[in-house]
Order: sequence, then C-alpha cells, then structure tokens
Amino acid sequence: MYQLSPSMLSADFNRLGEQLKTIEESGVKWLHIDVMDGDFVPSISFGMPVITSIRKESGLFFDVHLMVSNPDRYIEDFAKAGADLITVHAEACRHLEGCISQIHKAGCKAGVALNPATPLCQLDYVLHKVDMVLLMTVNPGFGGQSYIEKSTDKIKDLKAMIDERGLETYIQVDGGINQKTIDRVLEAGANIIVAGSAVFGGDIKANIAGFQDAFARHQ
Repeated sequence: MYQLSPSMLSADFNRLGEQLKTIEESGVKWLHIDVMDGDFVPSISFGMPVITSIRKESGLFFDVHLMVSNPDRYIEDFAKAGADLITVHAEACRHLEGCISQIHKAGCKAGVALNPATPLCQLDYVLHKVDMVLLMTVNPGFGGQSYIEKSTDKIKDLKAMIDERGLETYIQVDGGINQKTIDRVLEAGANIIVAGSAVFGGDIKANIAGFQDAFARHQ
C-alpha cells in the first residue's frame, strides 16, 4: 500500500481550498500538515484553527506532523481539530511512550518521527506501539532541501526491523522527495511519501500522476 501525502506547507494559501480539492480529485487520500512552533524548529507554520477550518470541507486523511517541543501539551487539541494521525518527534518528547499512548487515547493513529542524525535505536521499545515511523530525509524546518543520500540505508534498516518483528508499521519519508528520488525510497521500503513543492509546484494533477506512476512500478 502506497500513499502520497502532499505537504500543505507548500500549497498556495491564497488558493488553499481550491488546491486541496484538486489533490483530492486526483486520487490523493492523505494530506501532510506540518505544525512548527519556532522552538523545536526555527520556522513557525500554523496550528489548530487552520486545521479546524479545512477539516470542515475536506475528506482527506489528516496526517499531522508536530515539529514542536513537548508535543504532549497539544495532542488533545489537534485531535479535536480533526487530525487522523499525529506524529511526534522522538527528540521533542520527554516521555515518548506516554505521548504515543496519549495520541491513541485521543482517538488518532500515532507516529514517531526521527531527524536524519537520530539513530533507529530510539525506536527499540516503542516500535510495536506506533502505526507509522516518519524518517526525515532532510533536516526539519524548511522546504526545498535536497534529499540526504544516507537516508536510503536508514529506510532499509527500518524496514528490516519492522519485518523482523512481524509488524505492519508504515514507513513515511519526508524531505527532498521528487521524481528523481522517489524510486530509491520506494525500493528501500518506504510506503507513505511526503512531497511538497514536487506536488504543488506547477501542474498539480500532472505532478500527482508522476508519483502514482512510480507507485505502480513498485506494486
């Protein structure tokens, strides 16, 4: 199962409703929503009011990525705003297992994100509890960065961990994913693909079709 999760951060906010309708009409099921607090990462994006607003009009699966410090403070609020899946950073949580439990208690699927330099051993005692692992393939906080090549081996190693434990955990990748890099991350084992400018830059429908073609090549 492959899913494209376009990053709303790269959308044209003057035409946000129109563009979200376009991706949905193109067969996209997920929407990646980056929440940045200016502390865990330098940038500031958007929060609950924006998610609440678009939830009223969208049937997309809201894949909410919290790039915030101490995310446990906001889990219930984002769940109420309409998140379907909430991903927190291992580096940002004081008590990662407790945060994962809090997400599930709020009625959402739970993901854990790792920055490029964070080792997979951070997942040793929680991998069986999460629905998805997000591997950052660029350093978080800014769009338009190039894919970090060493990420490919990290994806392969995570896929091996999941298979060895008999789990069905999703592997999401985020950062520098485009038509030049999509095949290598799919071959490595990723199945949830975040793309920002590679979707919203230019012809959205044609861009999405390019990713769908890549998925078909790897079925």
